Amino acid sequence: MERNGILSGLKVLDLTRILAGPYCCMMLADMGADVIKIEMPQSGDDSRRFGPFVNGESAYFMNLNRNKRGMTLNLKSAEGKEIFLKLVEKCDMVVENYRPGTMEKLGLDYATLKARNPAIILGSISGFGQYGPYHERPGYDIIAQAMSGLMSTTGWPDGEPTRTSTAIGDVLGGLGCAIGLLAAYVRRLKTGEGERIDVSLVDSVVSGLEVINQIYLSSGRNPQRSGNRYESAYPYDSFKTANGSFVMSCANDKLFSKLCEIMNMPELEADERFCSNKNRVQNHAPMKRIIEDWLADKSADEMVEKLTEVGIPAAPILDIAQVTADPHIADAREMFVPVDHPVAGNMKITGNQIKLSQNPIQFERAAPTLGQHTAEILREYLDVSREELARLSAEGVL
Repeated sequence: MERNGILSGLKVLDLTRILAGPYCCMMLADMGADVIKIEMPQSGDDSRRFGPFVNGESAYFMNLNRNKRGMTLNLKSAEGKEIFLKLVEKCDMVVENYRPGTMEKLGLDYATLKARNPAIILGSISGFGQYGPYHERPGYDIIAQAMSGLMSTTGWPDGEPTRTSTAIGDVLGGLGCAIGLLAAYVRRLKTGEGERIDVSLVDSVVSGLEVINQIYLSSGRNPQRSGNRYESAYPYDSFKTANGSFVMSCANDKLFSKLCEIMNMPELEADERFCSNKNRVQNHAPMKRIIEDWLADKSADEMVEKLTEVGIPAAPILDIAQVTADPHIADAREMFVPVDHPVAGNMKITGNQIKLSQNPIQFERAAPTLGQHTAEILREYLDVSREELARLSAEGVL
């Protein structure tokens, strides 16, 4: 069933569950790929039981699995396995996020898939990757945040190591796998060859730490928790005013000069502690005290407007309710979109950050109920009869 979108015609078998893999396949589905989410009969993806719920349906699941078709298939049965391999022959990609070794135990390793379809692209997401001393360990987002160094550098200097509120390790892993899959697909269009993509959640967060790693690698200084302050530029932080905090980013000398002008403190530019970005980073504590003393009788909104007017990046610190009502984010950029789910009814889900001029992303399908499209997919891909579908269902294959 061909969909509209920039990836129209791409066929993906989605064996993933919970977050990282579903997020990866969500990106492909949003851009028009025919993503077939395959779940175990009866139980399905664990995240179907994760809150919050709308009319008994998981909003967690519905957000990550929109634009996909859903079917059930028991991959532990010989017949279920064979049906899957027949689907592999007709598809472009398989994506899984089982613990390493599981696909081999199921008899669905890359060599087996490749024997049925030499051009197949297999994407695997796991906690620690497919090889290495830790590869058999289970991995979840909090494990990735802990072992990547992210938690050690997140939070306030006198506080505990802190996990970011969202599952950023899963999101980064999902994005990395999507990029790898699309890169492999471009190569396949040129050569006809398939590929195996191996993405680790821990690796993904390590990569995302970018300059934090370089501080240690280049200077030997072990980065510590620094609150909202940025390690490479200052003033780049949150600042308190008379009625709350806002953020500001003066990442170069030109912007700092504008700030000194607004503050009516030109002498700060000549102060040896603050005359260069390097010096301001080293002397961030006295710099912050000076700025916050100046802000003591001002409001956050007033300062955001004043700084933004002269080109200094500044922003209010919005809560989620404010984000979902923001005219730029929610309305103009369409980051919260309505869908009509067969059980949950009319609801909103988070939109897609990618904006395409010629092939805009469409939210054509709500997330599937368990097994919603099983019959449709098997008739369409494998020409399975109604009688055969009934038999497979009765025998627990579907």
